[in-house]
Amino acid sequence: MKRGLAMLAGASIAVSASVLAATPEQEKQFVDTYRKAYDAKDAKTLNAMLYTKGADSQAVAFYKMMITSELGGRITSIQLLDLTADDKARAAKAQSPDGRPVKLVLPATKKLVTKSETKDKNGSSSSSSEVFVGESEGRLYILLPAAAK
Repeated sequence: MKRGLAMLAGASIAVSASVLAATPEQEKQFVDTYRKAYDAKDAKTLNAMLYTKGADSQAVAFYKMMITSELGGRITSIQLLDLTADDKARAAKAQSPDGRPVKLVLPATKKLVTKSETKDKNGSSSSSSEVFVGESEGRLYILLPAAAK
């Protein structure tokens, strides 16, 4: 399921060259908040990290479900990374799963890459996800798609 989130987020990226960058302290706080909320199984805090203003209502529901789907696991790696040329190239071809053109609600400035592991009596599994991050009013958010105009 996390792979579906990464595919949807990747398909919906939009990048702007004229974006103010977050400070290293803001970036560290964002990563720390995500990790602490995940470890505490705090769905409310994780959902508050989504930038939903102007987002497609189905995307909001999907992202809320995906961001909390593996709360029983453990984050093994979490990084806030710069966007690559490949990330920027995907922005030019952004489409929703049903083929409609989409854009992110804010310009993407970074991507959050997490790897997690879940263990139970049946064994263990690992997953990774990648979501795009942007800034609004001095705060970093996980970005969601909106219909392109």
